[in-house]
Amino acid sequence: MSTSGSGHGGGRPSPAAAISTTGLRKSYGDKTVLDGIDLHIPAGSVFALLGPNGAGKTTTVQILSTLITADGGQARVAGHDLAADPQAVRAAIGVTGQFSAVDGLITGEENMLLMADLHHLSRREGRRVAAELLDRFDLTEAAKKPASTYSGGMKRRLDIAMTLVGDPRIIFLDEPTTGLDPRSRHNMWQIIRELVTGGVTVFLTTQYLEEADELADRIAVLNGGRIAAQGTAEELKRLIPGGHVRLRFSDPSAYRSAAAALGEASRDDEALALQIPSDGSQRELRSILDWLDAAEIEADELTVHTPDLDDVFFALTGSTSPTSSTSPTVPTQPTYPTHPKEEAR
Repeated sequence: MSTSGSGHGGGRPSPAAAISTTGLRKSYGDKTVLDGIDLHIPAGSVFALLGPNGAGKTTTVQILSTLITADGGQARVAGHDLAADPQAVRAAIGVTGQFSAVDGLITGEENMLLMADLHHLSRREGRRVAAELLDRFDLTEAAKKPASTYSGGMKRRLDIAMTLVGDPRIIFLDEPTTGLDPRSRHNMWQIIRELVTGGVTVFLTTQYLEEADELADRIAVLNGGRIAAQGTAEELKRLIPGGHVRLRFSDPSAYRSAAAALGEASRDDEALALQIPSDGSQRELRSILDWLDAAEIEADELTVHTPDLDDVFFALTGSTSPTSSTSPTVPTQPTYPTHPKEEAR
């Protein structure tokens, strides 16, 4: 894992990169949006770019998909130099933005055939490809209906189907599930997994940390125009000490006794709850339970929290999770008795 670069080393050859960047920069006036971005995204994988609103995620997608030019740095997409051969890059990629490219005034089938025309497919080939993709995305029954009548999930599926008309090797999905209900979001996740199984590389930006955790082989967190950290979800979760055990009591006297014994634990007097740092291992849980038994203190509820991407996001960006109205708790490091039975005596 790396805090700024690709994180490959140790003398082993890196997997073939579908996308690679070195020192990518972009500014608008005196505002620096990207300040030296290094990425290495292997072919046939899902890469997720996370960051607060305004972090530069969409700008990164726009540069790599040739919609805007970088101010500095180098990038290769599908084996082509982004600056020297943008047309070859365009021929190898597909882009689905935050806002649907679907034309609501025409039918789903007509949207597909329009994309086939733009890709210079013959009429017969265009109809074949359109029919196959409409079937693949479960849109055949709605194909003759105006796209304006489609649900949000259907429009998103049609949008991706249109992107696939040109058979791209790399697809950029810029917040593809924003605004979708949970069922539609899970359907979209399955579509993305199937694309990768077929050898497509997916570059995903998302506001949903669960989505990145579910889908991405590698994740990068963008903050202040720089990559704060990147790696697998598990590597990123190990960056911070957010694991803890939460004990909740209904008996105020039991809560006070436990709080006094665990003086450095985080307290929530209103909820009668204590928070104890823990890695969630069986050994640590047994130690806590043994200590409670030895001290003759009964907790009504014990929950284990291991660091998740919400914690990582908060720790690396200093902002609240995009999917939560409250900040994830990253507790201080109180101590609890190593040998609870001895301590209780």
